[in-house]
Amino acid sequence: MENISFNIYTEVSTLPSNWDIVSSSNHFLQKPYLQVLQNAAPLNMECFYIGVFENSELIGVSIAQYLNVNKLESFGERDNYLKTYIRNFIFKNFCSHVLFLGNNMITGENSFTFKKQVETKLISKILIDCTEYLIHYFKNKKTKIHIVTYKDFYKDFTQDLKKFDFKSIYEFNTQPNMIFNLPKEWENKENYISSFTKKYRDQYKRAHKKIEKINTQELSLEEIIIHEERIYSLYYHVALNAPFNTFFLSKNHFSYFKKQCGNRFKLFGYFKDDLLVGFHTVLLNEETLETYFLGYDETFQKEHMLYLNMLYNMTEFGIENNFKKIVFGRTALEIKSSIGAKPVVMTGFIYHTNKIINKLMPKIFSKLEPEITWQQRHPFK
Repeated sequence: MENISFNIYTEVSTLPSNWDIVSSSNHFLQKPYLQVLQNAAPLNMECFYIGVFENSELIGVSIAQYLNVNKLESFGERDNYLKTYIRNFIFKNFCSHVLFLGNNMITGENSFTFKKQVETKLISKILIDCTEYLIHYFKNKKTKIHIVTYKDFYKDFTQDLKKFDFKSIYEFNTQPNMIFNLPKEWENKENYISSFTKKYRDQYKRAHKKIEKINTQELSLEEIIIHEERIYSLYYHVALNAPFNTFFLSKNHFSYFKKQCGNRFKLFGYFKDDLLVGFHTVLLNEETLETYFLGYDETFQKEHMLYLNMLYNMTEFGIENNFKKIVFGRTALEIKSSIGAKPVVMTGFIYHTNKIINKLMPKIFSKLEPEITWQQRHPFK
């Protein structure tokens, strides 16, 4: 391990020239997307790009994010007042400076990638060493990191990490990642619809009946710019009513993403007459379709079952464009299971830099993300 080193960059323009070759298996670790993070990240976020070298050869890339939670006006307003007050108090006083090893903006294993097989023991050491470097970096800037989080990992990799440097760090899992592995034999939406049981085929028909007067279309960069203010207000409404947020996107996020990533990023608008009443976005990541942020007008959502129809539309897009799976992310677990997605447990690790508070981490964490009970649906024959 003596010949392994890392370098941490703050500017995408300074990354090694072969960065995208090393990260070719994951577009979320390539320069076009990292440029989005640098130039259109949430206002309370600072991003770092990590290169891992064997001798002088780049063999792996990773990402880290710093969040200053004090810059947020709200963490989300869905819960009752007391719960919101307690959570806000905890965050403001004990958890306001958070370091993520990984990407807090998306769900899934997007923390790092290597161009060759690397032992878990080495990955574990690199993650810990990078953490210590960044904690020291912020200390020099008179900022004390409160919380360090590593996310998201599938369970088998988590078990491997716990054999090494992670054995004493608190392991957590929040809501599962809803993933839809698309059957190879499905070639079009008719194959999908015919696979439903009668109950869920009726649900599909009812939802589509409700959206008949809504025009759905993919928006070009120019159209996204025209509708940017409305897009942001629809996104912000949904984000504000989510159970919990550590960031809000910048207002130019969607147009900059489209400009930077082109066809790999798609935004679909839902129009009633000429009024944009909802939108959803997807990211094309090799054989995986990743769902991204969405937004809608609450009035039209109820009337036209917008959210459910968005889930159907994303699924049909995935089938018709030959993706192997769709990552639907966390939240709204029951409705996502009703269209075919299944829960996959993902875990992470978290610790507080204050040793006394760190011993209370299991109790603190349960206050931040209460357990959600839900019923998994089984829509297929």
